[in-house]
Amino acid sequence: MATEQRADENKPEKGNEDQVANTSNSGGFRGMVFEQYRKAKENAEAYPYVWGSYLIVYGGFGLWVAYRYRKLRKTEDRVRVLQERLRILRQEREPTSSSVQMSEKMTSSTEKPTK
Repeated sequence: MATEQRADENKPEKGNEDQVANTSNSGGFRGMVFEQYRKAKENAEAYPYVWGSYLIVYGGFGLWVAYRYRKLRKTEDRVRVLQERLRILRQEREPTSSSVQMSEKMTSSTEKPTK
């Protein structure tokens, strides 16, 4: 009698599995995604501590990567600002240095013909 109840209990489950399998086969890509989601969900429910440890490890890794990326972007922004300041300073000093160079060229050019 207990075996008959177990057999009866298994039949509806197989019917549901067949129905899910039919919907996944007829759904194409969407059905495949749903099937994979269902498998992952069942596995997560069966092994909650394993999935929890995955979340902690990979979540922590993701937070660290986000932190380092943000820090890198801030450093790059600071470097850009400093480069812009240097460019402006160089442009300000360039006309004075170019005028000095021009006067040196003029004096050197006047000296050449006299030699």
